[in-house]
Amino acid sequence: MLATVCFEPSISHLVAELPKNRELADHSCASTEMQRELQWFKMIDSIQHPRLKQLKKEGKTAFQCFLENHKQMRENAEEWMKDTSNSSMLVSTLIATVVFAAAFTVPGGNNEQGIPNFLNDTSFTVFVYSDALALFSSVTAILMFLSILTSSYKEKDFLRALPKRMLIGLASLFFAIATMMVAFGAGLAIVLRERFKWVWGPIMFLASFPATLFIKLQLPLFIEMVQSTYGSIFRRGKIW
Repeated sequence: MLATVCFEPSISHLVAELPKNRELADHSCASTEMQRELQWFKMIDSIQHPRLKQLKKEGKTAFQCFLENHKQMRENAEEWMKDTSNSSMLVSTLIATVVFAAAFTVPGGNNEQGIPNFLNDTSFTVFVYSDALALFSSVTAILMFLSILTSSYKEKDFLRALPKRMLIGLASLFFAIATMMVAFGAGLAIVLRERFKWVWGPIMFLASFPATLFIKLQLPLFIEMVQSTYGSIFRRGKIW
């Protein structure tokens, strides 16, 4: 029978070592790399006999060894999270500021009673709804990124909490950009349509360009984080 504490390494101690194959570092962001290391360690640790979890190596448990060996990786993941959240929150704040101001300076102006002149117009309805959605989604993004910045950045946070907040923040930011451009297009169409009947087509084409560019740049990261957070640890016969 195993002793309660002995000085032989368990399987978890082997998993706690830094991976020798650095393929992960070449294809993953720092946060995802740390997340996959945690997933791998927790999976192996969960299938071990309870007595094996009590084994020590040089007086350290497997998790203590994991923390020590992955200290630099955790710091890199924390720095990546903070830098990404700071940049994204700045953009979200700018969007929130713009769409909030646009809600009180409606296109077409107001009549003497303060009622918008194009209140019953379809384009004005599109403008109002898209502007409101842009404000709500940008504020949601701000809150998500702020929660990341104020996190304690414990190792367990990189497993689920921080990636989920980042995914919600990025999705909200994209939706804010898309709806802001729709609001801009609807507002511009209201102002110019009496003189330029064909203005809808070029406006919507140009307005879709920033949203498409954002998707192209951020979609690979978004998909990678979704797969890492909600997908299996096993992919195509390989262990992440």
